[in-house]
Amino acid sequence: MAKEQGRKLIASNKKARHDYAILRTYEAGLVLAGTEVKSLREGRASLVDAFAQEHEGEIMLYGLHIAEYGYGSWTNHVPRRTRKLLLHRVEIAKILNQLRDGNGLTLVPLSMYFSNGWAKVEIGMARGLKSYDKRQVLAERDAQKEIAREMGRRLKGRG
Repeated sequence: MAKEQGRKLIASNKKARHDYAILRTYEAGLVLAGTEVKSLREGRASLVDAFAQEHEGEIMLYGLHIAEYGYGSWTNHVPRRTRKLLLHRVEIAKILNQLRDGNGLTLVPLSMYFSNGWAKVEIGMARGLKSYDKRQVLAERDAQKEIAREMGRRLKGRG
């Protein structure tokens, strides 16, 4: 079988971009079991309640749901087990320094995908948004839609 090329999206966390201001993103590998990879290839994953934290000098991913593989037997995995993220030591040290500063930052998984056959997770260093920040973002988005709509009308000669 030929090796996969390119990037194939498995799951994305749209709510994270709504609830958090993403300051910086990192690409991390995952330590997975065989049935987890097969289930991911079927696209059966959810990042909804997932978050990353430091555990004994490593960064772990909690709450990631990978559904059990349908054809798996007693070798099947636990759907919400804790998974280790694979990053370079320098990146881990940088991330942990930022998290320990006490400035309200957290690690949030943004998307999960296959990159050249390897399962990857995009995690973001994020700061939580207040409700008024969310309203402001929504108002700006609505204004941009209205501007684009009006420009379209004028270009068509209807405005």
